[in-house]
Amino acid sequence: MVSQGSSPSLLEALSSDFLACKICLEQLRAPKTLPCLHTYCQDCLAQLAEGGHLRCPECRETVPVPAAGVAAFKTNFFVNGLLDLVRARAGGDLRAGKPACALCPLMGGAGTGGPATARCLDCADDLCQACADGHRCTRQTHTHRVVDLVGYRAGWYDEEARERQAAQCPQHPGEALRFLCQPCSQLLCRECRLDPHLDHPCLPLAEAVRARRPGLEELLAGVDSNLAELEAARMTEKEALARLREQAARVGTQVEEVAEGVLRALLAQKQEVLGQLRAHVEAAEEAARERLEELEGREQVARAAAAFARRVLSLGREAEILSLEGAIAQRLRQLQGCPWMPGPSPRLLPQLEFHPGLLDKNCRLLGLSFEEQPQKDGGQEGAGSQGGDETSSQREDGAKSERHGGIQPQSRAGACTPKENRAQTPQEDGAQTPKEDRAKTPQEDGAQTPKEGRAQTPLEDEGAQTPRGGRSNKKRKFKGRLKSVSREPSPVPGLNLEGSGLLPRPIFSCSFPTRMPGDKRSPRITGLCPFGPREILVADEQNRALKRFSLNGDYKGAVPVPEGCSPCSVAALQGAVAFSAGARLYLISPDGEVQWRRALSLSQASHAVAAMPSGDRVAVSVSGHVEVYNMEGSLATRFIPGGKANRGLRALVFLTTSPQGNFVGSDWQQNSVVVCDGLGQVIGEYRGPGLHGCQPGSVSVDKKGYIFLTLREVNKVVILDPKGSLLGDFLTAYHGLEKPRVTTMVDGRHLVVSLSNGTIHVFRVRSPDS
Repeated sequence: MVSQGSSPSLLEALSSDFLACKICLEQLRAPKTLPCLHTYCQDCLAQLAEGGHLRCPECRETVPVPAAGVAAFKTNFFVNGLLDLVRARAGGDLRAGKPACALCPLMGGAGTGGPATARCLDCADDLCQACADGHRCTRQTHTHRVVDLVGYRAGWYDEEARERQAAQCPQHPGEALRFLCQPCSQLLCRECRLDPHLDHPCLPLAEAVRARRPGLEELLAGVDSNLAELEAARMTEKEALARLREQAARVGTQVEEVAEGVLRALLAQKQEVLGQLRAHVEAAEEAARERLEELEGREQVARAAAAFARRVLSLGREAEILSLEGAIAQRLRQLQGCPWMPGPSPRLLPQLEFHPGLLDKNCRLLGLSFEEQPQKDGGQEGAGSQGGDETSSQREDGAKSERHGGIQPQSRAGACTPKENRAQTPQEDGAQTPKEDRAKTPQEDGAQTPKEGRAQTPLEDEGAQTPRGGRSNKKRKFKGRLKSVSREPSPVPGLNLEGSGLLPRPIFSCSFPTRMPGDKRSPRITGLCPFGPREILVADEQNRALKRFSLNGDYKGAVPVPEGCSPCSVAALQGAVAFSAGARLYLISPDGEVQWRRALSLSQASHAVAAMPSGDRVAVSVSGHVEVYNMEGSLATRFIPGGKANRGLRALVFLTTSPQGNFVGSDWQQNSVVVCDGLGQVIGEYRGPGLHGCQPGSVSVDKKGYIFLTLREVNKVVILDPKGSLLGDFLTAYHGLEKPRVTTMVDGRHLVVSLSNGTIHVFRVRSPDS
């Protein structure tokens, strides 16, 4: 493309697509120029003409067709001249594969001339060597420019040939156009000049060009000025669009951060309220148990005394009754004299308090405001400080994040503004709004569990606990009745270690969403695995992506997957990533290059994959058995866990603490959790009532060998010992679990749990000896 203000070269015009029709994409034939200065083939324009008009294919301008048809459009002699030059360079008649002399057939008949070796630029004829020598010896042609044909074909003489080229009259073939009729603005040859234009003032072409060139150059300068203005306006629009996109990205990040902060705060408040509820219920249950024990003891004593007295009165002889009458009367008077004094019963029933704005449709926690961008001098956008140093006002605006579409704090009508004495908001469960002396909002270093030695609630700190016997004397601000959301605790066979301080305990670390701005659908997390130091790899089957996150929830990018693949289960190996998608197992590099793929059984809907402890092999569950592949894609081993062919393993996590390479799997066919060694021999298996009748879900193993099993239907993660014996609940709905889907263990210390809504919770596993 020729830059503005520079003169295009002949070589550029001949080598570019300037001589190609934009309609048929072939070399122009009978070129006609429209008023918009776009040139097309005459036949192509005839196909576009409809109803006396046609629309230019390039600029879409509607052009009226002359009454004589498209042939009446101006002939583009400029393009015709360039086409003649191109055709001449390409060669005319060929004889034995070489260009033939154009003069030999005229002198001696066909077939008598030799091959052409030269060309006359004035006559536009190819000449043999003999004709070329004689061409310079005649009076009429001795001034003609004869050049070497090879150099001419190579383009060495294009400029010179162009200067000597003459436009031919379309009405009189062989006649060159020499004059311009001034009244008709028509090019004429000598024949045209002598007939209809004899009385018209005419000018030679060179003189006419000298007369009209200044006017055209002046118009061209005006258009160049307009082009400069248009280019400046275009650049301004691009800069404004770039600023808009940059600000939109900045605001989008702010929205994500603010929303994530609100969610974290809300989740922390949720955990605090659930902790308070659990503490209240457990304290009330403990007091009630003590009263019940005392009541049962006194009731048993009274019943025994009354039964003895009745037997004596009904079966005893007179002497026997009278002999025991004193003792019986004394005991009965003693029992009547010590009536039961009811103690403090659990009269404080919990009731939820919440901000009324949570159910207000007009409550806007986030919003946008729009402010017009500053203008340049003369009406252009992007003045001064936009391209240079920021002014103080702009720095202030950027600091507040409230300018140019930033996030605005809501203080208008309909915003959530808490009041001290709000009116009660009617709820289905009779909940009331909080009052002025409501409980303080949870902080990151808030209180933990109410009972000594039991699992902590997932708050930000591992901090203070409320002792069992040291309940606070502060009046509890609970009202009404709260519907129970708890589940029955998992039954523990044998010794119950829960609450004894011998089990790992969860410490809530953070929570973050996995939906990214480019996602078209809500995430469906089907696989998790550690990926590098303090990172996880998330398989989002719904959005066909492998996403990387840090344990703090920072998005680190994605691992490209083959087009059309929906990753299901995923595992990280040494410098590679293995994942299952449909009925295939893939091994790809971190930059997405496919190293190998293997076909799996079509009889299984999903295939679980897991990395071996060595990191150089990957195992996959296939129709009841386990296949292990090495880094080259070769099948290293294949076995059936326990020798039973009817197992359907859904998730595999290998025990990194076992030198034999033991693994744990969820067996849907047997509805159990199985622990096997590397040869498939079953070390332990659990299928007891602790599964609550649910199919076992995802499994993870910490550095001590404890197994963490997901039970999605009851919103739990239970813990088993390294041999598969159930120990108790590790995470429940009190910890924010809502339909947990997949888990993984990072560094043996952080349990990562994904929920069905795409949210991820991270818990630090606190070992018993820490």
